[in-house]
Order: sequence, then C-alpha cells, then structure tokens
Amino acid sequence: MHQVIQIPIPERIDRHDREIVIAWSSDHVGHYPARELRLRCPCAMCRDEMTGARLLDPATVRDDVRPLTVHLVGSYAMRIDWSDGHGTGIYTYEFLQSICGCERCTGRSGETKRVQI
Repeated sequence: MHQVIQIPIPERIDRHDREIVIAWSSDHVGHYPARELRLRCPCAMCRDEMTGARLLDPATVRDDVRPLTVHLVGSYAMRIDWSDGHGTGIYTYEFLQSICGCERCTGRSGETKRVQI
C-alpha cells in the first residue's frame, strides 16, 4: 500500500520589502520576515550539505535585505532573488509551512514560533 504525502501548496504569494506573505489553504496566512528567510537560505553556500550547519554569517546579512523577485520552482517550492545579490536557495513549501509563526501553526495565541536560524 502506498502512503500519500500531502505537500502544501500556496494559494497566493505576496512579496513585500520586509516580508513575504503566503496564503495557504483554509484561511491560513503565514508572514515570513525577509531577513529571517534570507538567514535560513538552504543552499550549499549558506548551509553545509551534509550536516545542515549554517555557513552564512548573520553579520554579513543587512537588516534591510529584501526579496526582489520570487520564482516558483515546479509545484513544490520557490526561489528568491535577494537585494544582497544572493538567489540560489530553494525554499520548499513544506519547509516554509514548518517555520510558519502564525497562531494556527504555533498553537499559542498571540505568540510567534521561535525557530533556530
């Protein structure tokens, strides 16, 4: 018997200077601060491919970094061109939903999910 895996698919992605807003299904909206997303870039230049350890020094990422463009990658991810010239990281929808800080995802009213960057 095959197991069916549900991959989250955004209904809408909005790019703003300070954040990316993703409307997931069922009135679920995630707000992703730009700098946090940039620091969490999963590419091989920013994360060790074997251990997942961060290679990117947070001190090198400006507080005002912003997403310039968002490109869809198949039906499973997006790639962001950043104002600091970086643009190779592929952010899967599954990953983005896992770091969502909304009340529904954190299960805590008025609190945001704190994740290790």
